[in-house]
Parts: sequence; C-alpha cells; structure tokens
Amino acid sequence: MLAQRECSLGFLLQCLKDIENHEAVDFLTAAVGQIVITAQPQPQLVPEGATVALSCMANGPPDLGFQWFKGKEEVPGGNTRELVLINVTEAQQGHYICRVNHGENCLFSKWAHVRLAKSSNTISETSNCLFQSASGLQVIYQPKPQTLSEGDRLHLECFAEANPPPQFMWYHNRKPIPMATKCSLTVSCVTTADRGMYRCRAYNLYHEMWSEEVYVDVGPNSLCGPTWNVESEEPSRQLSTFYATDKVALLIGNMNYLHHRQLRAPMADVHELTNLLRQLDFKVVSLLDLNWQEMHSAVTEFLLLLDRGVYALLYFAGHGYENFGNSFMVPIDAPASYTSENCLWVQGVLKRMQERETGLNVFLLDMCRKRNLNDAIIPKLGPLKVTANTVFGYATCVDAEAYEVNKDDLSNGIFMSFLKKRLMEDEKVTVMLDRVAEDMGQCKITRGRQALELLSNLSERRALTDHILNSDCPVTTSARNLQWAIAHVLPECHVLQFECGVKVQLGFAAEFSNIMIIYTCILEKPNEIVSCSAQLSDFPEDVEIDLKHTNEESLQEAESLLFTAESLPESKLPKLYTRLRALQQLKKELRFTVCLHYQYSNLDEDVQERQTISVGKPLVSKLNLHEPRRQPNSMTSSFDYNLVAEGASFTEVSSFAGTSSGSSSTLWSFDSEQRDKSTHPPSAQVNFPEENLESDESQANLTSKSLPNSFRFSNMKNFYSL
Repeated sequence: MLAQRECSLGFLLQCLKDIENHEAVDFLTAAVGQIVITAQPQPQLVPEGATVALSCMANGPPDLGFQWFKGKEEVPGGNTRELVLINVTEAQQGHYICRVNHGENCLFSKWAHVRLAKSSNTISETSNCLFQSASGLQVIYQPKPQTLSEGDRLHLECFAEANPPPQFMWYHNRKPIPMATKCSLTVSCVTTADRGMYRCRAYNLYHEMWSEEVYVDVGPNSLCGPTWNVESEEPSRQLSTFYATDKVALLIGNMNYLHHRQLRAPMADVHELTNLLRQLDFKVVSLLDLNWQEMHSAVTEFLLLLDRGVYALLYFAGHGYENFGNSFMVPIDAPASYTSENCLWVQGVLKRMQERETGLNVFLLDMCRKRNLNDAIIPKLGPLKVTANTVFGYATCVDAEAYEVNKDDLSNGIFMSFLKKRLMEDEKVTVMLDRVAEDMGQCKITRGRQALELLSNLSERRALTDHILNSDCPVTTSARNLQWAIAHVLPECHVLQFECGVKVQLGFAAEFSNIMIIYTCILEKPNEIVSCSAQLSDFPEDVEIDLKHTNEESLQEAESLLFTAESLPESKLPKLYTRLRALQQLKKELRFTVCLHYQYSNLDEDVQERQTISVGKPLVSKLNLHEPRRQPNSMTSSFDYNLVAEGASFTEVSSFAGTSSGSSSTLWSFDSEQRDKSTHPPSAQVNFPEENLESDESQANLTSKSLPNSFRFSNMKNFYSL
C-alpha cells in the first residue's frame, strides 16, 4: 500500500508522530528494525592535552552495535556509544565518524572534526570558533523564522558547541516536542497545527542554553496535484468520467442570534446534509452558531483543505441578505442594524476558492435575499477568474425570503426538505438542483413566496457523486487529510479508579464538529455500595452548557435532539449524558470534575469523591477559530469594504449566467435605480424586509429567514423568514 501511494516509510512515521499516535510509531519502528540516530557527535576545538568526549546516540532494535572511525581507520576500543580521547595530541586531530549497526543494517553518523587550539593562536582561534571549556556552552547557529504553506517541509537547525557535547530538545509553543532531540527539527508535511513559536534547548552536565525563539507561519497556498480530470496514456484522449482529487464541505448553521429572531431548522438541516455528504465521501466540517470572527476563521481553515481539483461545497443556513448582487451571511453576533462589515461576504469567499484552483465550487445558501436598506456599502472584489466550475443554489429568488416549517424541534427548512431527496442522485450538479427546483414548485405552502434559484457557469458534467482519484502529490493529500483530521479528534476513553473501589468510564462522541457529547457509566462497584452515580461539573466558562440539562439519563433530556444512543459504543450499562456546545470558543484545554456520589448499605449519608480531569482540546477547538487569521496578500481582504462610485457596475463578473429561474443580471450587476439608492443611503434602521405580504390561509407553520419585526401574515401561525 505504501508503494501504491508513493509514500515512504519515513513520511508515514512522520504523519503518525504528527497525530501523536505513539503506540503505532513504536510498533512500526520496532517491526521494521529501523535505526535512527538521535544525537550526532559534535565538532570539538580543545587545547592540547585535554580530554575529548564524542557521543553518538541511536534508537532501533535491541543490541545495537557501535564502531568509531578516524578517517577510514577503525579506532581501537571505539565500540561504544561514547568515544573518549585522553590527552589529545596533534596525531589525534582529524575527522571522526560512528557506524551504528544491527546485523547487516548499518547507519553512519555525521562527521565530527576534532582540532587542537595551539598556544600561539589560542585566543584568536577560540574566539573565531566560539570555543567553550567544560564549564560553558555556546549556541553557534540559531534557528530562522519561516513562512510556509500547508504541505511544505519545515526544517529548523540549532548548532551548539560544548565539552561534554550538548544534547538538544525542541519546543513548540513552549511545550516539548516528543522525540525531537536532535540539533535539527524536520516536519515533512506541515499543517496549520504546526504554526507557532519554536525554540531549542541545548544542555550538558554543567550548563544549558536556549536558542532564539522563532515564529513559523503556515498559511494557504496552491500545492502540486493532478489535472482536474483523468487523462489516458494518449494526451489527446480524455476519459468521459470526471474525478475529484478530494471532496471537502463546510456546513454552517446559525440559530441562536443575539439581536435577531431565533431559528430552529438550521440544526436539523446541517445534520441531514452532513450525513448525506459523508456517504458521498466528503470531508465534512459541521458548525453551529458562529460569531463574526469564528465564521471568517472557519472559512480560512476550510480554504486550507482545498487544492487543485478538489470539489468544494459551502452550505449556510441562517439569516442573510443580498445587496447589488452581493450575498451576505449573518453571524449570530450581528448588531440590530448590521451592514456588510458585520457579515461574511459570499462572493469574497468564491474568489479565495478560485485561487485554490478547485475542480468544482458549490454554494448552497439557505437564507433570505431581501435587500438590506441599512447597508449602502459595496465591497470591492476585483475580477473573478473564468473557471467555468461554479454553481450557486439559492433557497429563494432575489428580493425574496426563505422559510422553515415549524412542526417540531426537528423540522427542516423548505429548501433542505426537498434537497435531501435529490442530493444522492448521480447527475450533474445543475441537473440535480433543477429537479429540486421543480419539486419545490409543487409545494403549496410556499408557492408564490419561495422558489429555488440556480446560477451556474459549470461547463462540464461534474456531479457530487464523482469518485475521488488521489493527487499525484502524496504530500499534498496527506497534508489535507491530516488538516481535516485535526479538527475531528475526540478525547480517548478514560477509566477513572476511585478510592472506594468504583470504576467510572468516560466516553466522548461528536454530534457536530463543535458540539460534543460526554457520557459516564459505572463499570465496577464493590458489593457494599448499594448505589452510585458519576456526575460532571466545573466546566470552563468559555464552553456553552446548560447546567439544567447536564448529567441526564437520556440524550433527549440533555438537549441532543439529533444524536442517538445507537451511535455510541454498545453497552448495557446505564449512562449519564452531558452536551457541550460552542467548542470553537474553548481557549485552553477542556478540564472538568467527575464527582462520584455513592452510598454504603449500612449508612444513610451520601458520600462523595472528586477527580479533576483534562482531555485536551477536542474537535474543532484545536483550530482556535476565535483567533484572527492572516489574510492572503494576493487579493483584497474580504473585510475591506469601499463604496463604488456612482455609475459603476460589476461588469467583470457578468459572464455568469443563470440556468434556472431568475436572471444573472439580478445577481451580478445592479441597475441605475439601485445605484441611485446606493449613493443616497437611507438613515440607520433595523433591517426590515422591503415589503409585507398579504395573508394566505393556505400558508401555515412557516418561518421566514429575514428579520421581520414588521412582517406578519394575518390568520397564520409561526410563519417567519430567515
């Protein structure tokens, strides 16, 4: 399998180390009998008559053999890890090397040059070479700061001289890196998890010295990969089937708005779409209730997963609006009178996706497209590339609203109710969405109010069901897989032993990429204990949790309406469930207390024992979405908004044509009447829809996804828009 994927053993070991799978690393290293030199012999400059110690440290199979050489000649007695030269004379000057062997396999160390500092030039030579005696240590080469892209190779070096020779330990963000004990640090394939501050500690028996602390930045870039479709051996012929080098989806559902109407459907919509896309081999990141910073950071991390030939899908369910052909997704912390500066700009995301040379860009926007009278700002985008691979599926038409059905807590939006029935069809994306539009046209409760609008310039028959053909560049593929995996790592199962003899198991499951379920169960208890339960408490303040719904006996009581007990490992033992939300806000490791309540058969009092446990940063919290991201220099920042002069228009993007209801001009340009409005912006106000609709008794139990404080239907219940 390694040969088929063009993956070296060293690269596999590095990937296992990056995800901290130490058990697999140890097993694989022992199984193949690989010899690894962990500490190289260092060059020495010593006065005549001094004692020199050269050391070579290595890991590998048991019973490793060592042999030292001076030039091509074996050093008598030099068959240990350390070579000691006593009363060094001029004849002992030269280059030394150590051979580490096991059976027929062997590995040579680096050369170490031993020189004498003669009395005539001791001062000058030792000054030039930064010679230090046994009482000191000197770093002679510092690591350098670097700016890399995901998939690049990171190499840092730190050289030091001392007698005895120094040892090394590398630190990342002030935490030691396991197994990083050489004078150089190499990471074959970096991801955003590798960015941060690096420093090296050099030390011996007498002293230690730290290198300079340097910053390594890891950002997005287009990496090597295959062409978008597979070519046969004859360059002039192409296979009719299209392939993706990978499939990646970012799903965002905003429900619990701080200053606007609460929504109900996005949670169920994101859950439904996640399950369907996973069946199509998409790497899915599903997030609920993001603020402005978190949405921008999530998109930046999403872009890091994209590369040449990747199918990219972005889905958003929540409040939204559209001005002058520009669509905006509203975060949960948007103020009452928000503008584009408070939202996420869809067309800005498209431009950044194009820079990744993706094979297919699909936007599914389940939001209203009413005009925001409070916003007269038009962001500067610049010309989009003519890639002929972009599809916009809007849940509703321009200047219209999208709706959700309020049947129960698990209701879908109108758009998702029909989309989920067609998404798995093996058809061109536009054909599939056209069929969804036809189905929505038969819906009586939204007829005349909501209709899917499809805008596309897709020139090839690309479908969401297309198979994945891995890139010719295994480093790129592995970097993308690792980057996605980092955001979906759950804590390992914990078994806690209490003094009373009770064993408690802690399990973890992911409901969404930023929502986690913790369940506890009693594995063992002494016979003299008649009852006991393990409850969780003392969670960090930056994690959202409803204390009234912690330690519940069912997932439904813990407010997990979509997750089922069947998704957890089978066990007949009773469990208590706790649901943690907003993990993207977690700034430090997740720490909480397990409180064991138990009662002995001969006592009436309830006894308690407590243990505090840390489970690291689970799921998406590792990405630190609450922190600002570095913006690419090759384009205008999506946060940089400027008013377009009167008479301007988006002619550079007018090449996109609608393939379904509506016209492309409504999305990509604006008419003279709109320009007049943009140059004379209205006074600040809450974002009302521009029109109210008349009543219609056939429309019931719908919710609109705009902000309709003055929007109401007579004789209608629970009819709101996004």
